Amino acid sequence: MTHPLLDLPPLTARRFAAIEDRVARLLDTRQDVLITQGEALLPLEGAIRAAAGPGTVALNVITGPYGQTFGDWLRDAGATVHDISVPFHTAVRAEQIRAAFAEHPEIDFVSLVHAEAATGNTNPVAEIGEAVREQGALFYLDAVASVGAEPVLPDAWGVDLCVIGAQKAMGGPAGVSAISVSERAWARMAANPDAPRRSYLSLLDWKERWLDAGRRMLPHAPAQLEMLALDACLERIEADGLDAVTARHRRAAEATRAGASALGGGLEPYVHDAADAAPVATTLRVPPSLVARDLVAAALAAGPALPLAAGGGALAAEMIRVNHYGPDATESAVQDSLAALGAALAAQGAAVDPEAARQAVERAWR
Repeated sequence: MTHPLLDLPPLTARRFAAIEDRVARLLDTRQDVLITQGEALLPLEGAIRAAAGPGTVALNVITGPYGQTFGDWLRDAGATVHDISVPFHTAVRAEQIRAAFAEHPEIDFVSLVHAEAATGNTNPVAEIGEAVREQGALFYLDAVASVGAEPVLPDAWGVDLCVIGAQKAMGGPAGVSAISVSERAWARMAANPDAPRRSYLSLLDWKERWLDAGRRMLPHAPAQLEMLALDACLERIEADGLDAVTARHRRAAEATRAGASALGGGLEPYVHDAADAAPVATTLRVPPSLVARDLVAAALAAGPALPLAAGGGALAAEMIRVNHYGPDATESAVQDSLAALGAALAAQGAAVDPEAARQAVERAWR
């Protein structure tokens, strides 16, 4: 008995390369693009291990948990690391980056997360990229959460290593990811004696065996289902239009903030300034008398498919995330999420106004 998900013809090198070209169009980049056969942590770590080493002096920007992880990887690779940490309810500014360069003019590598879905903030990459270009440093960007929810433009922003994943705003699979690599970044990797080789983390192996060989023969068997899902995801974005997809995420974020403020019950946006709020997810702070994870559990008991989650780690007590990305970047997902949160708050004795929230979402969406 044949099965449409199992009995598939082999994915050809030509098809694989065509999907990479689609990713390049999505990012509007002329850099090399590699689709990596694993979740985005694979190219995120692989790029740091390849491009940073004992001679690297890195500026690592921390606006959420992933920035902390990148600092750990950089130190483990032997780099000297200077961290900039800003409160998770805000974003880093280009002037802070320039101040760090003035204090440490030897910095030659900058790592940044574009949007932190875990904390709901987003950073002004275009302005930061201008500062990094002035310094001449290599620019590494995690755009996993932001791609599809807001513009991601490696060439225009001077990003040398830009990692994306399809599982959030793109509405695609989690098992594959991609990275764009500039010529400067390839040169830095080639000069690093500690760059992984003959390793699943090795970007240089892929360059040597795939890109430099003309993309004629795949180095190993691809994750076929995930690759086909990624292709379908890119096709859908092209059909809808990237501008329309990002606009839908922006409306979802604006509507969630407006609806949460109108709902009451002590909920307030976790990210203070709307300009710093990521379109991919909205984070909300609960009043001190309540526990976020308990409210989320109560809300999900009524609607288990809602895009709600409590914050991670220590934030689980105070933060609620409305993950309005991909197929959940819709007015109905926002309305249903806030209605469920309103009911959970009311059950705890909080004064809420669900009708005001509904109307606020409706106005903001339009």
